[in-house]
Amino acid sequence: MDDLLLPLFPLEVVLFPQQPFPLHIFEERYKEMIGECLAAKASGTGQQEFGVLLAQGEQLATVGCTARILNVTRKYEDGRMDLFTVGSRRFEILYTDEEKAYLRGGVQFFDDDPEHDLPSDASAEAAIELFRSAMQRLRESPEVPIHLPRPYRHLSFRIAAPLPLSAEFKQEILGLRDESERLRRVTQAIRQWLAHVERMQRARAKAGGNGNVRPEI
Repeated sequence: MDDLLLPLFPLEVVLFPQQPFPLHIFEERYKEMIGECLAAKASGTGQQEFGVLLAQGEQLATVGCTARILNVTRKYEDGRMDLFTVGSRRFEILYTDEEKAYLRGGVQFFDDDPEHDLPSDASAEAAIELFRSAMQRLRESPEVPIHLPRPYRHLSFRIAAPLPLSAEFKQEILGLRDESERLRRVTQAIRQWLAHVERMQRARAKAGGNGNVRPEI
């Protein structure tokens, strides 16, 4: 039963499936947690993943995403670690356990509803072009390589992850189980972000500023 509990890592971020996620581990309780995940990975038994949950003040989200450890990129003499992980499975918290130094939870994993896991090709291509425009704005360059191959499963997560959209918005779409609806909301949020950038740049230009902005919507 103990092995069924998922180690939980509250952070001020929202992690998506397939999202690269580097981490620096320095707190003793999380050194312990990661050490146990690495031991489970080496033995092939037990909990190899840990769950990332959005923490805002005292409030902890009930829906999160697991992180799978790909490698330890650096170990420090005092036990600190740099990790490279990737988002894996979404889950919902059913209950929490505080018997260890770090929080654990009984969780239910979920994915998109089987009939709603892929968007139409038209909406996917339109979203990718909009994403390209947003990345060009962010990187201030017309040359931004975009590699989003088919199938377009979880496309909404792949394009929302690198953009400066609010944590509240990202948390909202994390729990949705319909890719078409998720992609519609992400596309709308990108359009609003681009419009906001345009307004701010025009205002900066009038005020004599340089127009460089990184607003979050």
